[in-house]
This record gives sequence, structure tokens and C-alpha cells, in this order.
Amino acid sequence: MNKYIEDAKRVLKIEADAVESLIKRLDERLINAIEILYSCRGKVVVTGMGKSGIIGKKISATLSSTGTSAFFLNPAEGSHGDIGMVTKDDVVIAISNSGETEEILNILPSLKRLDVKIIAMTGNIQSTLAKKSDVVLDISVKEEACPMGLAPTASTTATLAMGDVLAVTLLSKKGFTEEDFAFCHPGGNIGRRLLTTVEDLMHSGKDVPVVNIDTSMKAAILEISSKRLGITTVSDAEGMFKGVISDGDLRRGLEKWGEGFINLKAGDVMSINPKTITRDALATTAVAIMEKNSITSLVVIDGEGKAVGIIHLHDLLKAGIV
Repeated sequence: MNKYIEDAKRVLKIEADAVESLIKRLDERLINAIEILYSCRGKVVVTGMGKSGIIGKKISATLSSTGTSAFFLNPAEGSHGDIGMVTKDDVVIAISNSGETEEILNILPSLKRLDVKIIAMTGNIQSTLAKKSDVVLDISVKEEACPMGLAPTASTTATLAMGDVLAVTLLSKKGFTEEDFAFCHPGGNIGRRLLTTVEDLMHSGKDVPVVNIDTSMKAAILEISSKRLGITTVSDAEGMFKGVISDGDLRRGLEKWGEGFINLKAGDVMSINPKTITRDALATTAVAIMEKNSITSLVVIDGEGKAVGIIHLHDLLKAGIV
């Protein structure tokens, strides 16, 4: 076997073992940490130096994006004024594999004066950091993936995994929903898929094809053609939605009635009880309905039972929902 492949497998095995070993340490300490974080009235302040700091930034970002307001504090900068960002209502997650990181120990007295709760994530539960913290989460690893045992590898992987444990457990405890997630991610594909509603994409007003049940099929065909959506809504004299006529209905009508088809009225040809949707539904819901029923358009109905719009598969494709 190629040496590169052998090295890669060794690294992944060591890191996988490091994460798996955390499972056996999930006890009252984790429960206490979750309760402290859940009860936090301010922000969660994550701090760490070097590679631990990089992992800390990711943990704080994950917390913030899943409903727990958080920010990262560089402990070195904390000693030079940034500790002022921390308030008595905050909770601190301090990350140090050794538990003796000088920059973190230097800000502990200030944190203690604020009387904030400190959750330590460390590989040394007998360290100074551990002894001065309210809760200690053991993230120690048997070995680093680095063959010299020097570069933080398995230890940072374990730390990141424990950070995900905190974030996801809090997410669940807070009842964080897809809509909440979308609010935190308004940009990109995630936000677009979870925030865009039918009303944002539907054709409305004069762009909605509509005919009366007594409209001739000749006029109905012209309406379908002019609005270019491959469909028209059919309403009664009071404007209440009664059905649709699609391109498929036209083909089936010709097969059924032949030349006499053109002399019929819209009400004779329309499909009744077609699939509909409301304007406040998510665009992703429209996609799901279309896929399930193998259709390309949905009529948008208001609370009074009137057709107020049409949403087409092409609109969803252009918006990047599909």
C-alpha cells in the first residue's frame, strides 16, 4: 500500500478514536455546562490561543448561527482592553489543551471579578484553568495524529467536536427551528431556500391568466397563450376560483371532443380541485408539491378562495430554490 495512504488512514483512525473517546466522558459536567449556557442572559464568550483560538472562533460562529449569541475573545488582546467586552451576564468558554496557557490565565482574575461562569475545555483536568473554572469538559486525547506528537491535530478535532455537542444540544433545548436558522443565514442558498415565500416569486395582478366559466374555449386558449404560463385559472361570476385549464387539458379536450372542442366553454373543459398553495407558504413547499404531483404550476389562493397568483417551476428554478 502507498505510504501516503497508510499515513492518511493512521491520521483518520487516531482522530476518529479521539472523538469517539469523548462519548464515555459525557456526564454531569456536560449537563451542568448546558444548563449554564442555556441560562446565560448575556453572550457566550469563547476564548483560546493559537490553534485553540482558531477552533474557538469556529465554535463561537456555530453557537451564533444556531441561536446562542456568542463571540470570540482573543485572550492576548483581552489583557490589553478587550476584556471590557465581557459583562457580568456573560458565560465564558475557555479552551486550552494544557490548561496552562499564559494568555488565558492572565485574564482569569478579571473574569473572576466579573463573577462570570467559566466553562473550561481542556486536556488536563488538574490544570490551573480547570481548578479555577466552574465546569470542566475533558477533551484530552490519547495521542496526536502528528507523528512527533507536537502539532495540535487530534486534540483540536476533539475540541471542535465537543463544541458541536454544546451548540447542537443547546439548539435542541431552545427549540431552534428551520425558520430561526434561516433568519441567521439570510444570504446564500440556505437563506434563499428557507426564507423565500411563494408571494416573493408568484405572478400576480394583470400577469395572472384568468377566464370565467362561461368564457369560450377560443378566448381561453388566447388567454393561456398571451400570459405564457401554460395555464389559466377559471373563476365564477363572483370571482371565486373554480378550476384550471392547462396545456394538458387542451390536448385531452381535443382528443375527447375533436373539432367541437372549440365551441365549448371554459367550465366544460377545466380541471376541478387542482393543487393550490397560499402566498405565505415557503417556496420550497411549492417545489415539494410540484414534484409529488408531477406538475409545473400552482395556483395561489387567498383566504376568500380567490386566485391571486400563479407560481411556475421556472420561477423556482430561476430563484435557485430547486
